[in-house]
Order: sequence, then C-alpha cells, then structure tokens
Amino acid sequence: MPVTNTDRILKDMFSRLLNIGLPQDLIEKLVPVVDGVLDRMQGNFDPETVQGQNMMRALLCSMVAHGWGLGMHPHNNPGLNLDGDAIEVRVCKDILLPMEDIKSLRYIKKDADGRVKKALFEPDQNARIRQHIEAILS
Repeated sequence: MPVTNTDRILKDMFSRLLNIGLPQDLIEKLVPVVDGVLDRMQGNFDPETVQGQNMMRALLCSMVAHGWGLGMHPHNNPGLNLDGDAIEVRVCKDILLPMEDIKSLRYIKKDADGRVKKALFEPDQNARIRQHIEAILS
C-alpha cells in the first residue's frame, strides 16, 4: 500500500471535530480502513491530483470521526477531550450525560417503539446518575 498522510488527516479530524486525541495504536488500525475504502472507490472516483485524493481522505476521516463521536465504535471511550473537559453524550433529545455515566450503563429495556423504558447502571452509580438527571429535568 502506498505511503499516505491518512494518519495525519485522522489526527486532525478527531482533534477538530471531536476535540479528542487518538492513541497511535488506534490510528494504525483506522488508517487501513480509510485507505481500503479509498482503494475500493478508485473505479468510481478517479481524482487526477494529490489534492483530490487528500480531499477524499479528509472526507472519509471526517465521516469516521463523526461516527466515532456518535458512539459507533467498539472501544476507546475517552472521558475527557483535549481541553480536559468531560465529554458529554446525548442520550435523548433533552438530556446530556457525562461519558463516565454512559460507561456505567449496564442494561437498557426498550418499549415496542424503541424508546428506553428502563436503564440500569452499576450499583454504585445509580444514585449519582438519578440526581444528575433529576437536576436537569427540574
């Protein structure tokens, strides 16, 4: 596989879009994914310049970063962004929870419409999370 600057673009996208830094081992796992998609698209997408190829890499990396930020990843749930602030995750239309609360989630029961009916957290976290949600709702 040719040498690309996908790793640099991934770092920039995660930093700019999500304000988080990725460990090098994760970048090394994501680079072949982005480059592989680009290789498969060569038949349909044929940029004639290096700038066009880098633009496509940037688009793919931004898609990966957005998906990552929405929780579409199997691991690496950082609790803090690059500024040291707690990362909050939107769990419904009006409630934001810190990442540490989401990490303590252990069970969700949904109703027939797919809405959360019941959520269980780690036992030591239940009281703290309930207080946080009640404070938001009041």
